[in-house]
Amino acid sequence: MAKAVDALDAFDVSYETTPMGTTIEADEIGELFAAAQAAHEAVDGDRVSTFLKIDDKRTSDADAASKVAAVESELGREAQKER
Repeated sequence: MAKAVDALDAFDVSYETTPMGTTIEADEIGELFAAAQAAHEAVDGDRVSTFLKIDDKRTSDADAASKVAAVESELGREAQKER
């Protein structure tokens, strides 16, 4: 996984890695595809699975961080809890 995440630095994308995956944001769909392909190819192994889900809301410029901020604003606290 570290090699996949490291490969993203060569592209004009922002990203956040979580325990369940990496969210990648780009202004251009081609840049997103190129970054995802590079991340996929960076992983060593005889089998690599990459799942790509695209959320393209064309009527809004909101980014992933603003979506989390909206949830936290509604909660009145951070949207995470450690055990």
